[in-house]
Amino acid sequence: MSTLRKPRELTGKHVLFCLLGFFGVVFAVNAVLVKAATSTFGGVETTSSYKAGLMFEQDVARAEQQDALHWHVDGKLKGDAGEVMLDISARDAKGAPLTGLTGQARLAHPADERLDRLIVLNRTAAGQFHGEGLAQSGQWELIVDLYRDEVRVFRSRSRVTLR
Repeated sequence: MSTLRKPRELTGKHVLFCLLGFFGVVFAVNAVLVKAATSTFGGVETTSSYKAGLMFEQDVARAEQQDALHWHVDGKLKGDAGEVMLDISARDAKGAPLTGLTGQARLAHPADERLDRLIVLNRTAAGQFHGEGLAQSGQWELIVDLYRDEVRVFRSRSRVTLR
């Protein structure tokens, strides 16, 4: 005596529940991933691309003015991950030390601006600056700004690697 089971019937309700369950899981996983992506990414370079585009011509004019000065600005970054020291020498086109300047440096993380580190530069002599700061190992962009009367007159950007 064998009993044959009758196969289950696939109804419209079953198909509806399977589709709703499948897409519910997809939407739930997408919501978790979107939340994780938007809460962890801090590498926005600019808040408004439109305004940055409008400022481009001003940036080009500043770069041309800076090139016309023919200043010689040299920097030495010492140290490894942890504590770093920065020494900067600034001279004019004739080799004389520049006076009346204040300086600021920043180690900018290339992917996450929340990790940026400011290095306060103190003037040690005419045209000489020294600063210390903390930074993790990895690649950084060293941005050095020199100011005269609160107006930026020089900017340098260099890629550095801390080990």
